[in-house]
Amino acid sequence: MVRPLDLNTLVRLSRRRQRAGVPPPPPLRLDLPEGMTEPLGRDAVAVPAALGPRLMARLPRVGCVYEDGPRWWWIVPADSDVAMEWPSPVAYSAGAVVRDGGRRAPVLINRPEGDVPYTPPIPLYLALCRATGTTPGWSRVGAGAPLG
Repeated sequence: MVRPLDLNTLVRLSRRRQRAGVPPPPPLRLDLPEGMTEPLGRDAVAVPAALGPRLMARLPRVGCVYEDGPRWWWIVPADSDVAMEWPSPVAYSAGAVVRDGGRRAPVLINRPEGDVPYTPPIPLYLALCRATGTTPGWSRVGAGAPLG
């Protein structure tokens, strides 16, 4: 299981890197394969690599998927984080920008048929909730309560 890093650990790692004179890796955008279009924009959902194969088996359609060692990156339409709380330890990346590189640059491990790179976000979200033992946000008590 992947544990989130607390703020103290992140600051300590950043300072250690600065003292060593190692610049942070520049952010990079996940490139789509040639011939792919993105009519709905492009974001990415990063999941621990250990969950990747289970998710692939549960999804009705899998779009472009990349891996960088510790994570698998799934291309989803832009704004797939609106009204969805992606479960921990998932990381959502607007614009499909990888800011904290893994062990190596992400490589494409799945290319879908056709010219659309997307994994449908709701089936991916539900598969991730199931794999992580998280109740989907809209199923929690009070999630659908009327306002005011």
